Amino acid sequence: MTDEIKGLTILRVSEQDKSEVEDIVAREFAFTIILDNQELVTLLCTPKDLKYLAIGFLFSEGLIRNKGEIRKIILDDRRGVVRVETEGGKGAATDLLFKRLITSGCGRGASFYSAADTTDQPRVESQVKISASEVFALAKEFQHRSQVFRATGGVHSAAMCDTKGILIFAEDLGRHNAIDKIFGECMLKDMPTDDGIVITSGRISSEILLKTAKRNIPIVISKSAPTDLAVGLAVDLGVTLIGFVRGRRMNIYANGWRVTEE
Repeated sequence: MTDEIKGLTILRVSEQDKSEVEDIVAREFAFTIILDNQELVTLLCTPKDLKYLAIGFLFSEGLIRNKGEIRKIILDDRRGVVRVETEGGKGAATDLLFKRLITSGCGRGASFYSAADTTDQPRVESQVKISASEVFALAKEFQHRSQVFRATGGVHSAAMCDTKGILIFAEDLGRHNAIDKIFGECMLKDMPTDDGIVITSGRISSEILLKTAKRNIPIVISKSAPTDLAVGLAVDLGVTLIGFVRGRRMNIYANGWRVTEE
């Protein structure tokens, strides 16, 4: 956790007094992705699992489709640069680079997403189901995994799970980045995501929902809220969307047939 936090002296003020104390904050790191010798984007992120972040980002944005397209990954984590070379060196299309300039994402630095991206996205047809008690158990395990958040309160978390527990966990300043990290790790480790469950600490926007649907993930869970566009996409794409999981309560916004009482 030492790479993800930084200690400093602060002035703590209360109604009774003020004093200098030692505290820790989350580190913020500029990370540049270069695809086939073309500088693509600089993400503001937590300086951990950077290779997973780069690959997850490229997949989520449709710039690579599978692990077989990756020829080489060269990471300089000191300078904050990764070079990804693909088979055939296709790079990024000019129209995508233009869209990056006029679109921004929360806590991630860039997005190539638009509503048109949902047009050809197939429905998630997985028949996997999860009980309410399993949802609550996963949410509890997820909360206990969030070491950097518990120390600083300054990061988001994401996890890939099955119904029995967490398989992959990541934290980052950005909620998009945290999800890209788990997807990048799945791709590089050849871990299937079909029938998987994603848990996120952040708001579920339409971008997050589409990102998970691209991985054919049937269930998305958050301790936070969804947006109206995310709910509409979940309905259309066959994703079970669960929000506000707190203690023994939750809200099911779409495709609740996958959630059983026991």
